[in-house]
Amino acid sequence: MVPDDEGGGLMRADLLFDPVDGLDEALAAVDAFDAALVAGLLRPQPDQAAGVVELADAVAGTPLAARVAEAADKTVAGAAGEDHFVALAAARAALLGSVHDALTARGTEAVGRPVAGEADPGGAGGTDHAANLLAAARSWLGDLARTGWQGIDHELVGGAAPVVTAMLPDPALRRQATLLDGFAAELAASCPGATLERIPVRRWADLWSRALLLTLPGATGAPAVDTVTGRLLPLGIDVQEHATAVQAQVHAVFEPAGGGAPRLVRAAASAPKPDTVVGAGLWQLLRPHLSLLAAVSEGRAMDLDAMPVTAEGDLVWDDTRARMGEPADSLATARVALPTAAAAATAPLDRHPARISVPVLLEGYEAEQDDDGVAFRIAGHRLAVDTDRIPAAGPLTAEAVAASGACIALLRWDAGEFHVQPLAVEKTVRKKAVAVHAGAWAGGTTDKAGVRAEKAATGAVDALRERAGRLLRN
Repeated sequence: MVPDDEGGGLMRADLLFDPVDGLDEALAAVDAFDAALVAGLLRPQPDQAAGVVELADAVAGTPLAARVAEAADKTVAGAAGEDHFVALAAARAALLGSVHDALTARGTEAVGRPVAGEADPGGAGGTDHAANLLAAARSWLGDLARTGWQGIDHELVGGAAPVVTAMLPDPALRRQATLLDGFAAELAASCPGATLERIPVRRWADLWSRALLLTLPGATGAPAVDTVTGRLLPLGIDVQEHATAVQAQVHAVFEPAGGGAPRLVRAAASAPKPDTVVGAGLWQLLRPHLSLLAAVSEGRAMDLDAMPVTAEGDLVWDDTRARMGEPADSLATARVALPTAAAAATAPLDRHPARISVPVLLEGYEAEQDDDGVAFRIAGHRLAVDTDRIPAAGPLTAEAVAASGACIALLRWDAGEFHVQPLAVEKTVRKKAVAVHAGAWAGGTTDKAGVRAEKAATGAVDALRERAGRLLRN
């Protein structure tokens, strides 16, 4: 890592490997409840009942205690209603939120970075029509909880379809509709549940509890939005790809015009995609939505004028409020501006360990590659590197990471430990320092491999746009 007197990087790498008080107990309570959902809560057996009670005990002494205790009693008796399931989902989310907060505090302490205040969740909204649809969604989610993952079949899972269809036309309900649609699709692909050899217990419980909480009034009210003017210095791009959708999220440091403390911000673009569009072809789908991708690819800053931004640090991107700026090397940004950039707070419903993604600069490590993958040896500790999350839509590879001497990465947490996801690395080639970025092809490239990949994807993207145009004309 980078020592204190040299700036940048993680200042206290040892903190990432020390145990966090209460972490194991909180996760054990979540795991116990998640296990109860496997067989369903219609007639819980003793082991399932114990898991529900353990969840209630874990929030005893909190404002949730009375409602969750009542919900646990009703569930153990096989008489739980939707309100009781909501209370249990809230308790589960609160525990995972506490885990998120503890790990974020530990990571922030290790980095030595200032933290912003609490996020404003925004205002509540909704209509009577929306309330009816959200109640229908709660009813379906309640049926899932009673049946359990082992009991799912196509008839039960198909019950989400009319709810999703009714929600999608309403922009205010699109977030809930998308979550329900994706969740139902995963369950449908796994039906019947009785034949499953392996159940993604934590994931499905995450999706179930989040979907349930998002049906509550005001849960998805419009976030509080401010505007910012100044210079945006990109750090790197995190690409999240699924069979039918792709998102590129740019992590950056924002420097306010006229001075003031720098802050960490994000800007994202997403697009639907066919499964035939992969690799560098993804950028063709995303470029029309985010001019910032070109700036990342060219290694330039962007000048923002009254760009909307949420309290969580997400820029509500508007191309008319941004223009290309001067050259800005991301590694130089990471060394100079990143250490003092304040991180934004996380909205209450987004507090989950899987959401942790802290931009960091790593230097002074020894990279190693073996059968367990790539890792950085830091102060005697092995920090795992998640090379599986490096997108195929760029020149960054596991081999480049293993040969690197500096790395811009996202600090994440999973499976009981911190690890890093590389966004860019610096390695030595013929005695010269060369940077390799995961998002180097985002705005286009003359790199031979990138040009070949773009050409291969052009036909599929053109066909997709033509079909979409025909549908709109009809």
